[in-house]
Amino acid sequence: MNQFRVCDKCKATNIKTLVPRLKELDSEAEIIIGCQNFCGIGAKKSFVICNHVPIVAENEDELIDKVKQAIEK
Repeated sequence: MNQFRVCDKCKATNIKTLVPRLKELDSEAEIIIGCQNFCGIGAKKSFVICNHVPIVAENEDELIDKVKQAIEK
């Protein structure tokens, strides 16, 4: 089962749009919302910790593409 960790405090991450998109990728994934101690990165870039691996992107669309690639491996 996939696990996605997202921050609800970082300015570059909008969990209201990101979480539903992650659920579309894997409706059975465990999604953990809360501080991930990525504050420096999260202030400027979108990120998800996917199966214990940080994935960082300039925007949410790019992030979703990278997450897709990561879970397809």
